[in-house]
Amino acid sequence: MAPTATNTDETNTGLPSVGLQLPVNAAKRLAKAGIDVSAYPTRPEKPEFLDQVYSIRSEFREHIDPGSRADPEKKALLSAATKVVHLTRHIGTELHGIQLTQLTGQQKDELGLLIAERSVVFFRDQDISPQQQKELGEYFGVIEVHPQVPQVPGSPGVTVMWPDLFNRELGRSVDFRNPGGAAGWHTDLVHEAQPAGVTHLHNDTVPDCGGDTIWSSGYSAYDKLSPAFRHFLDGKTAIYRSAHAYLDRANPSAGKKYVEREHPLVRTHPATGWKTLWVNRAMTVRIVGLEKAESDVILNYLYDVFERNIDIQVRFRWTPYSSGVTALWDNRITQHIASWDYEGTEARHGTRVTSLAEKPYFDSKSPSRREALGLDRSEVNEGR
Repeated sequence: MAPTATNTDETNTGLPSVGLQLPVNAAKRLAKAGIDVSAYPTRPEKPEFLDQVYSIRSEFREHIDPGSRADPEKKALLSAATKVVHLTRHIGTELHGIQLTQLTGQQKDELGLLIAERSVVFFRDQDISPQQQKELGEYFGVIEVHPQVPQVPGSPGVTVMWPDLFNRELGRSVDFRNPGGAAGWHTDLVHEAQPAGVTHLHNDTVPDCGGDTIWSSGYSAYDKLSPAFRHFLDGKTAIYRSAHAYLDRANPSAGKKYVEREHPLVRTHPATGWKTLWVNRAMTVRIVGLEKAESDVILNYLYDVFERNIDIQVRFRWTPYSSGVTALWDNRITQHIASWDYEGTEARHGTRVTSLAEKPYFDSKSPSRREALGLDRSEVNEGR
């Protein structure tokens, strides 16, 4: 079991100061887990300077993906489900009749492989505490403790996802024309030396209608490209930046700067061995070795491949359940975006755990997903 990634000295943010009450289902879930709601949420000590952030998780960590040791047929996991529903041909699967808290080690390995193959897997009516959510996350890798966002008291690395709180603290006014939340396509934590693998979002409170989340497949985005264009991109790297900005300690008057790291533009997933396109509009800065104008044209086209091809996307409706609904997705092979169509008129609350994975790598011998599955056989030799 992987350890938590960094120290977290927690301080009470004081909910009365933001004038919010927890949604009923969220309060019940937290109370059942023995969490002190009066001290909810807490925060890690927030870094101010760039060098502080670079020093977090700066040492190399060996990562063995659980999916890489799974039974390819995933018999232990799938036989336990009462129903297996593939929501689209390329991305998204929903499993019925399984409680995540009851999975064996073998089933967790197979779940890791299923997520690696299908990109995002959904479970409804899940009775899982934040502590149990963290324990499952630790199985998939080192837990990321975000230095900027609220956490569940006593469980560093379990992030509070509460749009009403975010908007209140930021003083942000949201409406139909100016949506809040994660209303832009992105991939989490691309600036890390070893970026995010599996993210587990459990929503205990959702709107009766609206607030869906959409994921797009990096495998299929890569397969959408012509063989010649894939060949051009293979082996290239890009600069990826953090979502939050910090001060340069040596020159704080220069203004805020971002954490930036160089990673492959096309990467190989260690469990499937498939190539995936790995860019996102929010945090991919430039392609290394190209002029800015060249890089901008190419990146904007690649962003559009993810965002405009609805046949490589899955849209999930978070239907209300008393226990809550869970999604586990792989940041190495997806982008996602949340819909703000409910306009903040209803409560939404959940907790999120993100497991960090390997240092991104590119294996030129890796097949694409469609090549590996024997699809588009006529394209295999095209452009080579």
